[in-house]
Amino acid sequence: MASDHQATVEREVLEIQRNIKRIGQVGEDGKHSVKFGVLFEDEKVEQYYEAIVGTLKAAKKRGYIDFKGQMLLKGAHDDVDVILVNETLPEGE
Repeated sequence: MASDHQATVEREVLEIQRNIKRIGQVGEDGKHSVKFGVLFEDEKVEQYYEAIVGTLKAAKKRGYIDFKGQMLLKGAHDDVDVILVNETLPEGE
């Protein structure tokens, strides 16, 4: 049971990286980023994640993404940048 949950979290952490690259922009520092509100409202994101906020927290805890604060809430944090800081996608993705 715990291993199933862990596998789901790992899969979602990889997918959130793909989504940030897909809908985000590359900054001057070469890192992909997207506003939380844009990410949250993306149709593919809405359909894929059961709890996007939990996935973002897990990805941040693992050092793959960064954003200001501990948690992001729709509406209040729509303009907060979610930044891909340590990409772990397979090469070529």
